[in-house]
Amino acid sequence: MTDVKSEVKGKVWQIEAAPGTSVDEDDPIIILESMKMEIPIVAPRNGVVKALLVEEGDPVEEGQVIATLE
Repeated sequence: MTDVKSEVKGKVWQIEAAPGTSVDEDDPIIILESMKMEIPIVAPRNGVVKALLVEEGDPVEEGQVIATLE
């Protein structure tokens, strides 16, 4: 199991990969909006999205776990 963490403080703008989705390393999982910019949060490795811990519109803090991969 791998935690996927936010690299910046911002707001969840768009979810790109729902739970159960297979992702490759560097595929976007969630897009954050921070300082009027879109910041993709990408998969750190190949895997399957096990859980999303945020929803679109949620605020996130830098370093917050936002998803898990298995």
